[in-house]
Formats: sequence, C-alpha cells, structure tokens
Amino acid sequence: MNTFRILRRNCCLFCVMILSIWSAAAGRRAQTEDIRLTLQLKEATVTEAIGCIKEQSPYLFFISATNLDRKVTLSVKNETIESVCKKLFTPLKISWRINGHYIYLEDLPEQETRKLSGTVKDESGAGVPGVSVFVEGTTTGTTTDTEGRFSLTISGEMKNSRLEFNSLGYEIVRQAIGERRNFSVTLREESVSLEGTVVTALGIRRDQKALSYNVQEVNAELLTTVKDANFINSLAGKVAGVTINSSSSGVGGAAKVVLRGNKSISQSSNALYVIDGVPMYNFGGGGGTEFDSRGATESIADLNPEDILSISVLTGAAAAALYGSQAANGAVMITTKKGESGKLKASFSSNTEFLNPFILPEFQTSYGTGLNGKSGSSGIYSYGSYIPESSRYNYSPKQYFKTGHTYTNAFSISGGTDRNQTYFSAAAVNSDGIIPNNKYDRYNFTFRNTSHFLNDKLRIDASASYIIQKDQNMTNQGVYSNPLVPAYLFPRGNDFEVYRSFERYNSGTKLMEQFWNEDLVGDLRMQNPYWINYRNLRNNDKKRYMLSLSASYDILDWLNVAGRVRIDNANNLFTQKLFASSNATITEGGNNGHYTEARTNDTQTYADIMVNVDKTFAQDYSIVANLGASINYISSDELRYGGPIQENGLANVFNVFDLDDVKKRATKSGWHDETQSVFGSIEFGWKKSLFLTLTGRNDWASQLAGSNQSSFFYPSAGLSWVPTGLWDMGALGYLKFRGSVASVGMPFPRFLTMPTFEYDATNKIWKDKTHYPIGDLKPERTLTYELGLEARLWQDFSINLSWYMADTYNQTFDPHLPPSSGYTTIYLQTGSVRNTGVEASLGYNHSWHGFTWDSNFTFSWNKNEITSLADNAINPITGEPLNLDRLEIKGLGKAKYILKKGGTLGDLYTTSRLKHNEKGFIDIDDAGQVSVLDSGSEIFLGTVFPKYNLAWRNELSYKGLHFGFLLSGRIGGIVYSATQANLDFYGVSKSSAAARDAGGVIVNDRAVVDAQKWFQTIGSQSGLPQYYTYSATNFRLQELSLGYTLPGKWFKNKCLLTISAVGHNLLMFYCKAPFDPESIASTGNNYQGIDYFMMPSLRSMGLNIKLDF
Repeated sequence: MNTFRILRRNCCLFCVMILSIWSAAAGRRAQTEDIRLTLQLKEATVTEAIGCIKEQSPYLFFISATNLDRKVTLSVKNETIESVCKKLFTPLKISWRINGHYIYLEDLPEQETRKLSGTVKDESGAGVPGVSVFVEGTTTGTTTDTEGRFSLTISGEMKNSRLEFNSLGYEIVRQAIGERRNFSVTLREESVSLEGTVVTALGIRRDQKALSYNVQEVNAELLTTVKDANFINSLAGKVAGVTINSSSSGVGGAAKVVLRGNKSISQSSNALYVIDGVPMYNFGGGGGTEFDSRGATESIADLNPEDILSISVLTGAAAAALYGSQAANGAVMITTKKGESGKLKASFSSNTEFLNPFILPEFQTSYGTGLNGKSGSSGIYSYGSYIPESSRYNYSPKQYFKTGHTYTNAFSISGGTDRNQTYFSAAAVNSDGIIPNNKYDRYNFTFRNTSHFLNDKLRIDASASYIIQKDQNMTNQGVYSNPLVPAYLFPRGNDFEVYRSFERYNSGTKLMEQFWNEDLVGDLRMQNPYWINYRNLRNNDKKRYMLSLSASYDILDWLNVAGRVRIDNANNLFTQKLFASSNATITEGGNNGHYTEARTNDTQTYADIMVNVDKTFAQDYSIVANLGASINYISSDELRYGGPIQENGLANVFNVFDLDDVKKRATKSGWHDETQSVFGSIEFGWKKSLFLTLTGRNDWASQLAGSNQSSFFYPSAGLSWVPTGLWDMGALGYLKFRGSVASVGMPFPRFLTMPTFEYDATNKIWKDKTHYPIGDLKPERTLTYELGLEARLWQDFSINLSWYMADTYNQTFDPHLPPSSGYTTIYLQTGSVRNTGVEASLGYNHSWHGFTWDSNFTFSWNKNEITSLADNAINPITGEPLNLDRLEIKGLGKAKYILKKGGTLGDLYTTSRLKHNEKGFIDIDDAGQVSVLDSGSEIFLGTVFPKYNLAWRNELSYKGLHFGFLLSGRIGGIVYSATQANLDFYGVSKSSAAARDAGGVIVNDRAVVDAQKWFQTIGSQSGLPQYYTYSATNFRLQELSLGYTLPGKWFKNKCLLTISAVGHNLLMFYCKAPFDPESIASTGNNYQGIDYFMMPSLRSMGLNIKLDF
C-alpha cells in the first residue's frame, strides 16, 4: 500500500509539472499571437523594415545576416509576426528564428543547383507536349516541348522532393528526385480520355483540347490486328467522315480515300498522305476500267504497317491549311516508330490468311449452249435447250477461282540509351491471289536512329527504308486480258474441264499454242482464262528507297529550330508478254507474240525549316507558334517501248530488239512539279481552356507559271473553348466547343497556261495544239466552315460531333466544244461544288474486375451539290456566252456521268430506253421483239455517292483473352453492273434461267416476251442501265478477331506470345448488287460504282501469331 501511495503521488507531481510547462508555453504563444503588425513598405531597406517591426512590437533582433541595404516592398495588415517574417525575409534568403521576444537573423548558406532533363511519352511511345513539370510544393517548373522533352534547374535542397508531371487527359505522375538527373516518364491516359495529344499538321504533336478542328487518331493495334497488305484499307469504318473504297486489284491494290466528299470536277479528290510530318506524293493508283484490265497499286501501299505508331486523320480544311494546295482534300498523318531507350526489345509477327471471293453474281447451270432453246445453233451463248440434271456439267465460275493466300512476316528490334536510340525492322508480304498465277510480293527494310547531343539540345533523327515490290497479273476490270470474261461467260453446255489444259503443241509452228474453241472468241475477244493467266503476263518490278534526316536544336527551353529533308525515289519496270496465238486484237496481228516494256522513274525531294515556340506565361497564358519555309519537288518519267514481234523473229522471245519495225512504238512521257512555300501558325491559350489558332501559308507552284497569279495564300482561323478546364461540371468530365474557318485549294492541272503538243506514235508525227492556252487561271479553292463539340460523360462515354460546309470554286474543266473551234479542249474556270455534312462518334470504355469493353460508333452524312456549273461562262475564242447547263463526263456504255446545277458529282444518267408506243407501254412488235431507242431524253439513275456511312467497333478483353468485331454499313446511292448485263445477254445468269423457267418475261403487266429476246435486248452493249442499276446500301461484318495472350510466367516473363484468329468481310447481311458496292475499279474520278467484269472483293480468314521479347 505504501508503495502504491508513493507511486500515485509521483504521478500527480509529474502531471502538475507538465501542465505548468504547457501553460507557460501557451501563454507565450498567446502573447505572441496577440501581437499584430501593419506595415506599408515601398523600396525600403531591410534595416528600415526591422526598425518598423521594433516600433510596433517588443521584439529584439540578433542579426548576423549581411547586405541589409537591399530594397524590399511589403504590404501587410494586422498579421502575426511569423507571417511578417516569412514574407519579408524568406524571399531574401535570410534565415529567421523566433525565440521568446528575440528574433535571430542569419544568411542562408549558398545552395548548389542541378539541371534535370528528360522525356515524357504516352503509352504508345510518342512524346507528349505541354506537360507541366514541377517540383512538388514549389513554383519551380517548366513544360515539355513538342517532342515531350524538358529541362529544369533546381536547388540542392529540392533533391528530397518529387517531380510532378501533370497534363489534362493523363494520370498525374510523381517521381522522387534524389540524385537523379535524367527522367523517362510514361503517362497513362485517363479512362476514355478525349483530351490527349494527337499529331497535327507539320507532324507536330499537340494537345487535342487546343485544336479547333476535328482530328481523329487511330493507334497501330487497330491497323495490324486484322491485316491488309495496303494498310489504308484497315482505316475503313474506324474514322468518321472518311470514305475508303478498296480497289478490285486484289492484294496490294490501291485505295480511294475521300474525306468529307468529292470536291473537284476534274482533279483528284483523294486525301494527302503525310509521313512523319513530310507530305508524300502518292504515285500510282488509277487502274483499268473498260478495255485495259491492268490492276494498280500505289506508293502508300508500299509501307510496312508494323512500322506505324499511329495515324491521325485531319478531315477538315483548317486541319490541313498548313499543307496548302497539297491538302485541299484533307490529310492522313502517319507517325512511324522509332527506337526507345532501355533494354533491347524485339518483336516478331506472322500472319497467314486464306482468300476467297466475297460477292459474286448468280449463275445458271440448267440451260446449255445454243440459241432459241436449241443446241448447236451457237457456240458461245447459253440460250440452248434445257439440260436434265443428270447430264449437266454444273460448271460455275466458283470452280475457276482458287483459294488465295497471304503470308505476312515482320520482325523489329528497338533499344538504346537515353541519348541514342535505334530501330530496325524487316517485313515480307507474299500472296497468291484468287485467280491462277496472280502474285504480289513486297519486302520492307527500315533503319532509324535518333541521337541527342550538346546536353540534349541538339537532336538528329535519320532513317532509311528500302522496298522491293513485285506483282504479276494484277487484274482490275475490263475485257482484254481479263480471265473473268471467259470464266463468267463460258457456255454452260460445254465441259470447262477440257480447257484447264490451256495449250497444245502445234507441229506446224513448233509452238505450244492456245487451246480454245474459235466459237468462244465472240465480240469480247475471249481467250482461254488459263491462257490469259499463264501466257498473257503482266509484271511489275519496283525498287524504292526513302531517306530522311531531321534535326532540332533547342535555343531556349521554349524556343527551337528544326529542319527536315526527305528523298523518295522509285524505279519500276513493267513488262507485258503476250505469247504467240493470243488474240490478234491485243497482239496487233502479231503471230509470234507481242512485247511491251515500260520503265518509270518517280522522284520526290522535300525539305523544310521551322522555328518553333512553346511558351507559358504566369501559368495562365501560353503561346505555341511555328514559322517555316519548304520546297517540294516531284517528277515522274516513263519510257515505253512495245509492239508485235516481227514475222521473221523468234516467237515468244521477248525483248525490244525483235519487234516489228512498222508497228513498234516508242513513247516518252513525264512531268515535274515544284512548290515553294512559307507558312506559319500561332496558337494563344488561356488557362488551358481557351485557345485561338491562326495559320497561313503561301505557295509558289510551278503549275501557275504563265498565269496572272504567281502564288496563292491560304489562311485559317479557329477557336477552341474547354469550359471544364475552368469549372467542375459534375458528371460532365470534359466538354469542348470548337469552330474554324479555312481556305485551302490546289493549283489547276499542269501545262494549261502554255501551248502543248501531242505526239502521234502511230503516224510518228506531232499533232497540233491540244488545248487552247489560257493565262487568266486561278487556283481551285475550298472554303470550309466547321463547328464541333467534344464531351466525356461519367468517365465512360465520349462524344465527338462535327458539322461542316465546304465550297469548292474556280473549278477547271473542259466543256467539250465542237472540233470546229480548232482545239481539242478549251478549259474553263467556273462552277462551284458544296459539301455539307455531319460527322459523329460515340465511344464507351469501362472495366469491371479485369474485364474491359471498348466500343465506338461512327456516323457520317455528306450532301454533295453542284451549286453552279457554267453560269456566265464565255467562250474564250468567240467571246460569246456558252450557255452550258450540263457537262457530260465519260461513263460506260449507255450510262454517263452528267453534271447539272443542283445535282452531284456522281450522278448517273442514260439517254437510252426501250421503245414505247403511243399509250406509254413498252412496244412489242409482231415477232415478239422489243427494241431500244438511244436518243431519248435524259433519265436520272441516281448518284453513286452514299448518303450515310455507319460503323460499330467493339473490343472486349478479359485478362489475356481478346475479342473484337467491326460492323459497317452504307446507306444510299446506286451502282451499275455491266457485268450482269453481259451475263444476261449471254444467257449464263440465274435471272435469265429463271425467266426461261417461267416461260418468259412479263412486260406491261400482261404480255410475255421470250426470255432470250428480252435479255439480249436490254443486256446488249453493256446493257440498258436502268435495268442494271442497284441500290448500293449494304451492311457487313467487316472484321472479326479472337485472340489470347499466354501468361508471361509460362515463359519465365521473358516474352509474351499472342495467338489470334482473324477474319475480314466474313458476312454480308444486306446487299442487292451483284458485286461489292464498296469495291472500285479506279481511284480516279468518274468511275465509282461501275462494274465491268470487276474482280470480286476478298473474304479472308487467317491465323496471327505475335511474339514480343
């Protein structure tokens, strides 16, 4: 008990002592806090400031600090002594300490400084500009430049702090400083972020929130999951406002890419391609249409899709204003991969696909060879007698097609240090098509090195690419040397298997000659399809190299100068070998064969220099500016030599020495363009929420030589406002309004301002002037207005909506005046085309416990209208009004493109119709025959342009399992099939057999016309178009993929293996046309929607393996 009492007494004494000490300290603190100071100092010395404090308080100063004559300005009212000291002494680097009524002052020791630098990238490896980089809890900071680089000087005591990396649309990253001097930071996007960064004009990556125009970015994964040899086709359905039509040339064929509608009557409406900020002229394209069936590839198809990091599509004129005349139709910005610092990374992918025809016409097998229901009366038509099922050959063109294959293998390595990174890749695409002996091969080799010098102020990026591309028998559409013509029209009463062995030995000529029945030649000059495959050979052999060098030097943290040079040269050898016994029409009567050789050299050299500014003022104001100049030189030259092999020459020995002296032709053609430009862009920003952008460009184009206007200027202006950057709007996490106006355009076609002469290779003479020279020509301009809205709701939903109106005027075209004018062409500049439309996309992205659903729906509506055609146009020769209310453009057969005010650039008409009697019924003569009138009034068939385009993409993943699909659709427009007309005319179509089964064709709701008479009337000469016009509306399953990434632990975390099954064009849910409406014969103008024995589009299924180390 005593012990307990003693312990209790000691505890009480201890508590009393603690309370006494606390009370004294609290009293002193309360006494200190009761002292309030009010100071108004302006340019006073430190000594004077201390005196003022002494006058208003009981504090005494012990001073060991120096330099007390420094001037200070301070305004405080009723503040504590701690607050006053902090504001007065801390900025002067004077250490202060309060102890009771004493204040101790001394100089802070000198702190060492250290420079920090680094790079901030997004998850794709691209540099992120405009990222705020600050020492946490201080005002010491900077922002990253256009390539994501930064440098920052800090004091020594900050080494225990952290660097904070902050940018809208990305998660905040904080990293400890410690002893580090270099930082490599990867920012992760916030879920469903709309305000990330995208590549814009000149290849500059900018904050999307600052853009006043619509830019849509597609990452590389969406291009390479379901592969296409021409990766541009993989963009279809993934970007709103973009219409992509694949060429019927097959694997590696060209693609027609139109952004926001067709704009020009006579010039291309295809988009510009830009690679790493440098515009690329897209050599190639085109393709056979009516007679020549030669397919075509293009320059953009040469690129290896595995080298692509991302693609940004700039649909609006404002987005492309900095590229001037080259981007009047919009631009597709391609950013390629480069080396990454760190350990060596390697990737290998292998893809195997099986190809089959997607959409084919329907054929009959029940009626045999002949006419009028009788066998033997004709050897080429299939209007013979009915064949019992047991006696049918059951031939179908599907038996002619084979299963094609595409093998794609790619390998890449990447690595380096912080100051030197290297990237190398190699890829091979090898394909055999769905028609025999059709081949496509491409080999890509790319090397790229990025180096940093002078404390990272100087950066040099050099790359080299070499491409070997070969193709054989790439076929498009048309009748000559097109194996589909005989394969489709082969008479159904004959045995097709007999002709699979396509040649026989002729002991007289001692040659292997074509095995084919003479009755099967017909008006379409048909040959054995296998003879065409193996003995009408067309080959291309292209070698292409691209060299580029770019350098950038940081003068200041916010100011740099950059320059780029790119050389792109391609040499192609085209040969056509027609063996002896080929059709005499295409061999020009040569009995020993026919040979053509064409050598083409395409060259592009581009160089530019730019000064770039990226400066932030007072954290609220920013300015981003670019000023530069460029030169772009493009040329193309072709030397062609061809003709039949001379009669005393060696048959089937193909060279230029053995050609017939009379019939051989040598032609040389070529052109070159040069454009010199100056350009500038400036963007003003306020609180990262309000942005004003102005751009301007002036081009001096060689096409303008000889005209009254030596150059042309293209301006644009845009405004972007992000209210969510200023206010918290709850569920509306991101909201942006934008608007822009821009003027861009293109020069008129080359040679128009000077007399030109055409060489007649047949008669070996120069013709007279081919067109009337006009000096008063102006560039074709497009004036565009755009409004848009972007939003994100509940972190999961994203919305992007754009409205635009684009007027293209100063249209240059030939009104086709009569020959009496003395010239073949007289060009006019008149007319205007308006495109009005809406682009919309709705996205959704959400994750639940490892399961992720990423969905995106795109919608596009475009109205194309000719607002004026030739109003007030004057004949430049006579000076009289032309009074043109229509312009006829070449079509096919009886179908013609006719342009009228109020119509579209894709309107199809015909002036042919069946003869009608006085009561308005189709006239049927006494023989039961109907007849055609070709000189009637114009009948509007429809426009080949779509009204709406829709697509819905979905990506679902759970842990390592991934499933994706893309549904796409097109609503509106028409297509015309001359193929179907010929199938009816020759009696091989299913519809002709159905009519015969029904006893004829019902006409005028009561009369019956014989099926053969009907179809050989409406199907002759490529058919009456109104009977062979179909709705182009279609819906399909465009892409499907199912893959699994095996757990890394299975491979000791040394690599990742992904195995995927993929498919393209797997299902067509709705289509009324006998061919794929989205397939085209030519990438040029005025041939969209026309089918004339067009190669079918492809359905593909395959397996993809990807290995990442």
